[in-house]
Amino acid sequence: MSLTPEDIQAILLSLKVALTATILSLPLGFATAWLMVFRSFRGKMLLEVLVNLPLTLPPVVIGYFLLLLLGRNGFLGRMLEALGIQVVFTWKAAVIASAFVGFPLLVRSIRIGMESIDRQLIEASRSLGAHWYDTLFTVILPLSLRGVLAGSSLMFARSLGEFGATIIVAGNIPGLTQTIPLAIYDYASSPSSTMMALSLCIVAVIISVSVLFLHEMLSRNLSRREVS
Repeated sequence: MSLTPEDIQAILLSLKVALTATILSLPLGFATAWLMVFRSFRGKMLLEVLVNLPLTLPPVVIGYFLLLLLGRNGFLGRMLEALGIQVVFTWKAAVIASAFVGFPLLVRSIRIGMESIDRQLIEASRSLGAHWYDTLFTVILPLSLRGVLAGSSLMFARSLGEFGATIIVAGNIPGLTQTIPLAIYDYASSPSSTMMALSLCIVAVIISVSVLFLHEMLSRNLSRREVS
């Protein structure tokens, strides 16, 4: 397996984008899941539809909408340009695209973890005079860690393989926005680059398997702590 310097850059950029998208999405994902599970309000169904919408939309559509929003003529694009911030066709755009595509998986996993919490524990916390934020950080958050871990793993893996939205809003610029899937796409278009594409595919598989193994190890450690 041989990798060029450009391939190594693509691998490092993919890891950077996936990790950044996951970290930035965690607080909002946790808050969204908490609202869905523990709060009743008007528009809750609309929120659920909006959160899960990226699962049904083609990634290219998401990328195009982001391009319209963040481009020079877009609402946010004009504001960012006035501040001297460029997002489109940078690695930041790849982060945003990955966050949008992977966010539903993050929220769904955290939500499942929260729904498995014994409500009597929450009621006991409140009966002892704990404020909602005390209950959130001392009861809900610790008991949701497995869901948070599962959601983070899924989102990281999904961000690592993001292609459609990224190529629209970030482009395919070697050394700048070219991630592993985009580099494989370039190699796949050339019959003479089959081995190069295969090398990157193997790297992607190794990273994904490593993430899954890490997820399983951490989940087992959490289960042992809960039992003990």
